[in-house]
Amino acid sequence: MLQSANNNEQISNLNINHSLGGAAEFNAVVTNLMSKIQTITVVKVMAVSGTGVSPVGEVDVQPLVQMLDGAGNVYPVGRIFSVPYFRLQGGANAIICDPAVGDIGLCAFASRDISAVKRNKAESAPASRRQHDWNDGLYIGGFLNGTPAQYVQFASDGIVIHSPTGITLEAPDIKLQASSVTTQTGSFAVNASQTAQFTGGAGISSDGDVKAGSVSLKNHTHKGVTTGGGNTGKPNS
Repeated sequence: MLQSANNNEQISNLNINHSLGGAAEFNAVVTNLMSKIQTITVVKVMAVSGTGVSPVGEVDVQPLVQMLDGAGNVYPVGRIFSVPYFRLQGGANAIICDPAVGDIGLCAFASRDISAVKRNKAESAPASRRQHDWNDGLYIGGFLNGTPAQYVQFASDGIVIHSPTGITLEAPDIKLQASSVTTQTGSFAVNASQTAQFTGGAGISSDGDVKAGSVSLKNHTHKGVTTGGGNTGKPNS
């Protein structure tokens, strides 16, 4: 009975060790396979193409999270080229805010090969059998970046549109509809090549002179001035 018990104990220990060894090997295999699956990572923009009023362009990005080999050594990931970047767009309407070199954002990787879709911009079969690959990335920007110098801010007390250089509105017809409009500027100019019309019930006031053609409102003179109740002639130009 003792010999039988010892034999059973040895067999049990062998089975446990074998099971542990198999689990460790299986874990190593699974870990290795998972390391080949790309999901999403933080990247830095290294180059940009297709900016401005044009179809959405692409960026070259550098992953910022480095890799580890089996021995625990750190090594960098290579640059990823020709990654389509995100633009907020619906039909022919878009907000154009192109990525810039140095931006930090996210690169998401499709589950299958999207190279044919990138070329055709339509439903397409995968061009290869690769899955979750570095080559099938899509860039989404706007993470971990610095303070902007040009922006549209939606605050609790209103909306701010700020630019350090200039703001241009382009349209065949622009309307400002408000209970009041106030401009605070060092100079104000209206250039109308055809007609200019101002309509208001409260009138127009000016601290300076106002001219109609070459006639000054403050300093013009009149012809035909005589004493009495007659009217003057037209203003002198």
